[in-house]
Amino acid sequence: MGDVMDVPKLQSSLRLIARGLEELAAALGEPESSEDERTARVIEEWGRRGLTQKEASALFQRHGFAPQTTGGWARGDWVEIGDDGLRYLTARSHAWLEERS
Repeated sequence: MGDVMDVPKLQSSLRLIARGLEELAAALGEPESSEDERTARVIEEWGRRGLTQKEASALFQRHGFAPQTTGGWARGDWVEIGDDGLRYLTARSHAWLEERS
């Protein structure tokens, strides 16, 4: 046996496991909220305060998102990193929530 890992195969397997867990979670409880509903809850809870990377990841997880979602939101101009190193929601995030109300 060598020490070489088949990374693409591992990634594929992890994705299958994740999909299976999502289906299991959906079967166990109340209907899952839509992504828009979960997004709105994240924005409402986050507010205008700055969060550390760990806090932002935990917030996303509480609302059914992957902890890495902060990075995607940053690339989409929904989150920015302030001079203090904290993550803040951008005006785009707050405007989206206001338009939804």
